Amino acid sequence: MKKGIFTFIVAFGAAMAMQAQISQTGEMAYRVKDAAFSQSQIDSIAEFMTDKLGSRLAASQMKLRAERLVTEKLKGLGLENVRVEEAGEFSKGGWDNERNYVAMTAPYYCSFAANPKAWSGSTDGLVKAQCVLLDAKDISDLEKYKGKLAGKIVLMPPTRKYELSFRPMASRYTDEQLKDMTKDGRPNGGWGRWNSGNESSKALREGMDSLIKAEKPLAVVVGDGTFNIPGSRGVKYKVGDPEPITEIVLPIEDHGRMVRLIKSGENVEMEVDIRNKFTDNQKINNIIAEIPGTDPKLKNEVVLIGAHLDSWHGGTGGADNASGCITMIEAMRILKSLNIRPRRTIRLALWGGEEQGLYGSKGYAEKKLFNSEDKKKQSEFDDFALYLNMDFGSGRFKGVYLEENDMARPFFEAWKQPLVSLGFDTFSPRKVGSTDHVSFSRLGLPAYQFIQDPLDYFRAYHTPMDTYERLSLDDLKVNAAIVAWLAYSAAMDNNHIPVKPGFPDKLKEKK
Repeated sequence: MKKGIFTFIVAFGAAMAMQAQISQTGEMAYRVKDAAFSQSQIDSIAEFMTDKLGSRLAASQMKLRAERLVTEKLKGLGLENVRVEEAGEFSKGGWDNERNYVAMTAPYYCSFAANPKAWSGSTDGLVKAQCVLLDAKDISDLEKYKGKLAGKIVLMPPTRKYELSFRPMASRYTDEQLKDMTKDGRPNGGWGRWNSGNESSKALREGMDSLIKAEKPLAVVVGDGTFNIPGSRGVKYKVGDPEPITEIVLPIEDHGRMVRLIKSGENVEMEVDIRNKFTDNQKINNIIAEIPGTDPKLKNEVVLIGAHLDSWHGGTGGADNASGCITMIEAMRILKSLNIRPRRTIRLALWGGEEQGLYGSKGYAEKKLFNSEDKKKQSEFDDFALYLNMDFGSGRFKGVYLEENDMARPFFEAWKQPLVSLGFDTFSPRKVGSTDHVSFSRLGLPAYQFIQDPLDYFRAYHTPMDTYERLSLDDLKVNAAIVAWLAYSAAMDNNHIPVKPGFPDKLKEKK
């Protein structure tokens, strides 16, 4: 084949691929941006999603309260088919913290910022006891603690050490970093297999757990989190188990102080008053709302946008992930205010149980898209047009991780035109994990997470510091405009991003 003819064919094919996607009108782009920036409700939605809702631990009474308030909010915005959908079973049940007081009383008094571990038990009112450091280097060291922990407060050995950092508290991606993201990482291989520790350390942890369970101390204290902010964690528990021992998380500074005092020979005492409430709510729910499609041929196809509503306890889940919910709700408000008539249905999903293992989005996928037990497509698999997910904090969108799907790029290239001026112009072929889009991308479906500026996300998430103050409201306004535009573009396009080749047949082959 002559070079000129070959070049023409390649260019013609590329042009036709671009023409297969529709770039919506400049007038519509103006209307979306005007509604997003001149008529924004980001501020009020942000206060609602954080200050008013509070924490939203999976299956807790606070999460159920949030579901009621959010559905009322969505109905008030004029969205249709607003409902709470059960996603699946959750054996841990509900858990809410109702009282939390922790202090050191000897060798001097100091109150601590503390966070009880989710699904751990309560103390018998206010208890006061001597602290014992469980300083074991191997399994044989545990023998000397037998018979000595009952009635005491056990300090677990430190697992982290504070190191001075000269990195900024918050940051944005540089042009160089964004350019690097556009490189395909597959030739370099994967991350390899995660190693959670050697057999001896695993045996030591199991030995400590068994000793504590047998000795029944008043409480167990661990160190996690810095700058006087404890981390949020949970314990193993399922409905019907005996109530676990009280477990408390302190910042590593406070935990470390008591450890050092004990090692220096001081008598360390604490007083603790923890009250936690267990409820037999073994269900995870999602919240769904829609702008129905109007095209007779396409109205059953779904453009899905979403974020997870649940959070860890302690804070109000500001960046993780009220920020995503705020953005998605505002995007729906923008589109509804413009009285659009999308060809495809635009559906909002606010997931439950993401922090405990993607329960909400997995349950949705199992019921509507592909059943993993009988290996069969469900009713909405072929009508799944797109999923856009936000769960990387409050930072501004820079682009999209394309999940190694080259077929998605022409669509986003066509849709991005009015968004380039907002800094939205990076399409990375890479895959990312650990959030709800995975429930759909693993099925070969077009589901994507946004590339976001990091800001101070990794300092604050999963801590009581994750509150309204972690939100960058100006960034969220931009993000909502981007989501509204992309959802509208996907809902109006003649085509949608194809399922990855070989799916869902590849799923039927997996054991």
